[in-house]
Amino acid sequence: MIIDFSQETSIAVVGCKGHNLARMWQAGLSVPAGFCVASDGMDSLNSDLNCALQRLESPAFAVRSSAIQEDDTHDSFAGILVSRLNIKSAEGVLAALWEIRKSTLAAAAASYSRRRNVPFRLRIAAIVQRFIPAEASGVLFMRDPVSGADQIVVEGCWGLGPGTVEGLVRPDRWVLSTDGRVVSSYIGDKDAAVVPNENGGTTHVHVDAARRRRPCLPPASLAELFRLAVECERLFEGPQDIEWAVAADDVWLLQSRPITSGGRM
Repeated sequence: MIIDFSQETSIAVVGCKGHNLARMWQAGLSVPAGFCVASDGMDSLNSDLNCALQRLESPAFAVRSSAIQEDDTHDSFAGILVSRLNIKSAEGVLAALWEIRKSTLAAAAASYSRRRNVPFRLRIAAIVQRFIPAEASGVLFMRDPVSGADQIVVEGCWGLGPGTVEGLVRPDRWVLSTDGRVVSSYIGDKDAAVVPNENGGTTHVHVDAARRRRPCLPPASLAELFRLAVECERLFEGPQDIEWAVAADDVWLLQSRPITSGGRM
């Protein structure tokens, strides 16, 4: 079953990630258009998928997991289940959805489930969205993920999100006060990036020396990201862990979830 972001969603059907993205889209936040593939619809997709992809009117797609247990307040499967970026065909989307199903059986998911004492095997749903060819991307925590201090931490790098989330480089880092003032900043030597491949998928590239020590977020984009984060906190009534991207000076929100103990760093 395919559920558009404009429709009502249930966490029990599309997972917390899919449910939150739909709510953000409906609230008018900067979320790439998309739809959820419900947990009971991962086995039998038909022409409905082609129609849904055509409605997105996008040259490429992002396909991400949304496990029913994933990204809730207590248990985050961040980085364990599959995401596929810059998919350029319906066949590619179907293949990515199949990979997502298989990733629930991976050893890392089983190990995490045992450590967190959550059910295994996972019930799995997925999200398909317009792919954003980000020039910069990263994460934002509305509470310090290490100390728990009441301040906002933003990390980012050039290119797509895996550069920050998977630790490819030491990212730029800003600490903001709760009213959005920059308290401190560190600009990393970002010598590598994950970027879209012309024929689909992604690749790692070296960053030109002239850009390596430049901030990946200009002040205006940082301010807009702060504004959107505050909107997310208001919408979900609690501090959020957010993934973001910037393309052509537009700031996009790719995920928002409750901060889990210990964060992601």
